Amino acid sequence: MNSPSPNKILVVGPNWVGDMVMAQSLFMVLLQDNPGVRIDVLAPAWTLPVLDYMPEVCKGIEIPLKRGELGIGTRYRLGKSLAGEAYDQVILLPNSLKSVLIPFFAGIPRRTGFLGEQRWGLLTDVRRLDKRILRQTVQRFVALAGPVKYSAPPDCPVPRLIVANDEIRRTMDGFSIDDVQGKVLVLCPGAEYGPAKRWPVRHYAFLANDRVRHGWKVWLLGSPNDQEVCQLINEETGGHCRNYAGKTSLSEAITLMSVADAVVSNDSGLMHIAAALDRNLVALYGSSDPGFTPPMTPKARILQLGLDCSPCFKRECPLGHLRCLTELLPEKVISALEAI
Repeated sequence: MNSPSPNKILVVGPNWVGDMVMAQSLFMVLLQDNPGVRIDVLAPAWTLPVLDYMPEVCKGIEIPLKRGELGIGTRYRLGKSLAGEAYDQVILLPNSLKSVLIPFFAGIPRRTGFLGEQRWGLLTDVRRLDKRILRQTVQRFVALAGPVKYSAPPDCPVPRLIVANDEIRRTMDGFSIDDVQGKVLVLCPGAEYGPAKRWPVRHYAFLANDRVRHGWKVWLLGSPNDQEVCQLINEETGGHCRNYAGKTSLSEAITLMSVADAVVSNDSGLMHIAAALDRNLVALYGSSDPGFTPPMTPKARILQLGLDCSPCFKRECPLGHLRCLTELLPEKVISALEAI
């Protein structure tokens, strides 16, 4: 017997910004299958700003815990506070035990998720993950909206973040950016996962200098952790870039990126944001696999050397040479930019 269509769904969101962008595909499918359904998202604070640009989501709810923190008391209190929301279903995107505790304490009757670490008795709608069929992260998210059994990957709508014109104007005024004349290239040289995802500083600087010579404006975006590397890039261009790393909120970074003519990025949260903003994008892959977390836009050009040792999925190069990125020369990136 099929379950009745839910009126109110809680989604426990992922812990990474890029994964939250891909989760929009799930939200789109939920609305297609259940017109009028209310979707709220429970997630860490650092991912919540992305939801402001997703019209499918009604409300974001913060999990007030640090990454990896159990906080059983906090989860219990938050779960009890959500009990009055009367959610019909919760869909859990993380596979951890921690992620199911708040919905369990909230008493949400239908708890949907893949069988993960020690949570068999906490899920009421248990799915088994076949990684051979669901190779991509976004496919695994969207599959949780469908039937228990599947024989092929689901269709995944392309994420689309919507930035209002007045927010663009307000953000540009806040950073003293006049109406942009000429083309803007945004560079995203960071990657929270680790150095094995980061294209070298000297390559980014070479690219920035080339575009400046061609009359482009170059903006550097990133988190506070990326300030040093962005400063080094800017120094090698003689200060011709605008360095916004660590100076913007995530919302402001999204808004600034929305006016870019092109983006060059490592495999990172900002790369997925650029794709969802429908920007021309060159995505650089080192230790990770574009077959697993590709940018979901036809405007993307994916560059990867495909060495025998990659993808290794390591935070740091286990062989100590990082050839997968050092040998990905800036001339190749320039060619990809010019092609798009």
